[in-house]
Amino acid sequence: MLGKKLREVLGPEKVKDSQSWRLSYAYDGTPTGYRGVPDVVVFPETTEDVAKILAFASEEGIPVYPRGAGSGLTGGAAPLEGGIVVSTEKMNSIVEIDEDNLGVLVEPGVVTYDLQVEVEKRGLFYPPDPSSYKYSTIGGNIAENAGGPRCVKYGVTKDYVMQLEVVFADGTVAKVGSKAVKSVAGYNLKDLIVGSEGTLAFITKAYLKLIPKPEAVRTALAVFPKVEQAAQAVADMFKAKVIPTACEFLDKNSIVAVERYAKIGLPTYAEGLLIIEVDGYEAVVDELISRAVEVCKAAGAEEIKTAATKQEREALWMARRAVSPAIVQLKPKKINEDVVVPRSRIPELIKNVYRIADKYNLMVVNFGHAGDGNIHVNFMYEPHEADRVEQAVREVFELTVALEGSISGEHGIGWMKKEFLPLEVGPALEKMKAVKRALDPKNILNPGKVFDL
Repeated sequence: MLGKKLREVLGPEKVKDSQSWRLSYAYDGTPTGYRGVPDVVVFPETTEDVAKILAFASEEGIPVYPRGAGSGLTGGAAPLEGGIVVSTEKMNSIVEIDEDNLGVLVEPGVVTYDLQVEVEKRGLFYPPDPSSYKYSTIGGNIAENAGGPRCVKYGVTKDYVMQLEVVFADGTVAKVGSKAVKSVAGYNLKDLIVGSEGTLAFITKAYLKLIPKPEAVRTALAVFPKVEQAAQAVADMFKAKVIPTACEFLDKNSIVAVERYAKIGLPTYAEGLLIIEVDGYEAVVDELISRAVEVCKAAGAEEIKTAATKQEREALWMARRAVSPAIVQLKPKKINEDVVVPRSRIPELIKNVYRIADKYNLMVVNFGHAGDGNIHVNFMYEPHEADRVEQAVREVFELTVALEGSISGEHGIGWMKKEFLPLEVGPALEKMKAVKRALDPKNILNPGKVFDL
């Protein structure tokens, strides 16, 4: 019945409601599987289509679940039960590359990597680079405020969103933000929508800031016998006023897993490994990487490799890129948390995460974006250990908040983390709920995500 009504609204070719289609869109990248199956999946092609869908859903009181590539890890794009999944995969045009103003106008279904390739042909650069950048979409990146290795130097997605075209829950179409560099006209609804995980509005276009493409890149890999030395090197690097483009961390379990998986010659005796990258003008990058290397040596690095060619740079990055496929072979199940703390607190975070793992007799693998304090804490476990993992995760979140950090650096809250959100935001949670009620009074936009009403 719902599919029939939506076909009348959109046309038959944009609506799918067979069981196979519904099951295919019941999942996202969250490792725990699906929570519910949608009643129908729709594929809008224009802003007008999205407005019609939301106006209809608002009138009928039907939940709507916005979806990009479905690569999220906290259930943000997965339906809880029933309702309409609205996929942006047909809204995938790069509308305009505005070289005069260093901007680009895109639809939400544009793949991040495709955008980067196109603008780099013109000597321009879009820095945000989540690990999923070769398949995740701009709309999903904005909804989650995605980060990535380069955000140490360049910031996260919100720092590049200048203006959004959105459809609110009642079907109203509006532009928030401005293509101008400065705008203080009214409340900043644009930044409120960025990172709201599809709970406040549906993004239909985005005007993004670009910057000139860096002339040169240098990369080094540093190996530390003790994990504390690697963590300290990160903190010391910023004290020395060295701001890397990326600074990625692997602990001993990560190193061993990658070496077993990829056999690239990593020293398995090491407890910590850093991949450091700098970029900028050709005249300064050698000096920058030299300073970073000296910091690592002073912190106790025993082996350091510096890439001399693009091929050698890719080989160094292989260690980081192989982590995720490598560690899934360690145990049948994995829970991946993306906590973030101030850089100076990284040594405390790492030390205490190991303490928590020992307390519950669990395997833990730590890796991630150490340059901005964002560590991916991965508990690898057998099915019968699930209760202990749940307890350990809560303690990791409590530790993170105690260290003045955040329970999510880039994955978002979705449904997986919403029980832990009060640990960080406290009384502000009720104010967040008030905003949600104001913009989506019928609670149709991605209900059950971030928090419950």
